[in-house]
Amino acid sequence: MADRKLFTLVAILIAISIVVSYSLTEYTVLLFDTGEFHFAIRQTFFGIVGITLIYILSLGDPDKHLKPLGFTLFFGSLILMIAMPFLPESIVSEVGGAKRWMKIAGFSLAPVEFFKVGFVYFLAWSFSRKLGHHNGMGIRSEFRRFLPYAVVFVAAMFIIAFLQKDLGQVVVLGGTLLFMLIFAGSSFRFFLTILGGIFLAVVLFILTAEHRIARIKSWWALAQNSVLELMPDFVADKLRVPVEVEPYQIGHSLNAIHNGGLFGVGLGNGTFKLGFLSEVHTDFVLAGIAEEFGFIGILFVVFIFMWMLQRIFKVANRTKDGSVYLFSIGIGLVLSFEFLVNAYGISGITPIKGISVPFLSYGGSAMLGACLAIGMVLMGSKKADMS
Repeated sequence: MADRKLFTLVAILIAISIVVSYSLTEYTVLLFDTGEFHFAIRQTFFGIVGITLIYILSLGDPDKHLKPLGFTLFFGSLILMIAMPFLPESIVSEVGGAKRWMKIAGFSLAPVEFFKVGFVYFLAWSFSRKLGHHNGMGIRSEFRRFLPYAVVFVAAMFIIAFLQKDLGQVVVLGGTLLFMLIFAGSSFRFFLTILGGIFLAVVLFILTAEHRIARIKSWWALAQNSVLELMPDFVADKLRVPVEVEPYQIGHSLNAIHNGGLFGVGLGNGTFKLGFLSEVHTDFVLAGIAEEFGFIGILFVVFIFMWMLQRIFKVANRTKDGSVYLFSIGIGLVLSFEFLVNAYGISGITPIKGISVPFLSYGGSAMLGACLAIGMVLMGSKKADMS
């Protein structure tokens, strides 16, 4: 095993996800009229497959297998995402007007979860060959150097944001691209310029979709009181939105977190999972954990997650291979952004983006995609001194 600590930490997170997939679905199994262990069994299956996948990949030769796997994930999932809007409903599931999931052998898989891993590898491989230090380069030269990647990114984000209506993934991948540029040798001035461009693009995506505008208003309805009290009345009155659009999901999420207190109400004893907080085992899994295991439980999860990130970034720090260095950083960034976007969303700090928590939220695609990423990092860690 390339890095046993990283493997063990991921296995612990997966084990936690299996437990909460049973505990938090008490109402969901009744709603969908399934067996008591339906979600737990499926999550266990994906967890075992994921852990096995990590182990098998960790045995691979990074010089032979890393590049073919990364490019297969990138181009394969990209082709699938382009084709999905044109495929029949017998193959592609449509939810809320978006075709994000493909039906395969009784399971629904989301190609975007695998695209993220391939996209990070593509950037890492390409940046390690084409980019370098910015000394002596003007901002225009850096833009010319970055232009091919910008075209690829914009094309991919158009598919994800408009065809699949998944702005949350755009935010995660945009942030990852931005910080990978810094580690690849771009200047801070260029970083700020691209940051401004990505911010304007996100605003454009929001303004071109009514459901995203409604989601922003819904979030603002909850956050406005603490912000507007700092402003003059004539400004606050202009920015205030009606309270009837207050997001009940965030309200129940905050109540669940509050109800958990320091030590939680105990495994299986949560009440907000009983129809009050929908999808608590997926997007709101952290709120469910907070209610049943309390602040101590969340603190433990955060500790394990941050330790896992530390091992990933250690691979980057200890290798002299440029592509492994950037790929490990990129995967660490993706996992970090996904955790933060979800945590901030369920606590009302930012609007909810529909991003799952890596290794913890119920779902096979996210689990397998994250396990692929960890397996590839472990494969690459063979080119690092982890002693």
